[in-house]
Amino acid sequence: MVNMKKIENVIPLDGYEILVTFSGGEKRIKDMKPYLEKGVFSKLKDKNFFNKVEVKYNSICWDDVDMCADTVYDTSIKYEE
Repeated sequence: MVNMKKIENVIPLDGYEILVTFSGGEKRIKDMKPYLEKGVFSKLKDKNFFNKVEVKYNSICWDDVDMCADTVYDTSIKYEE
């Protein structure tokens, strides 16, 4: 059985980054800047739109733009408080 990560919370940060809390309390920072010129992710350049990020169906979502938990986890860095 695969140990799938579950997203519990997401908070938008400055610099097009998000702070994602996974099950078990692990927090990671995901930099969205590399995606801003790619397809539907270009919508994230609008800061008001970017700041509306939320968790839906174990993905991070902005309206019709989303990214699954595994991708977020695998492409983010550990957050040190």
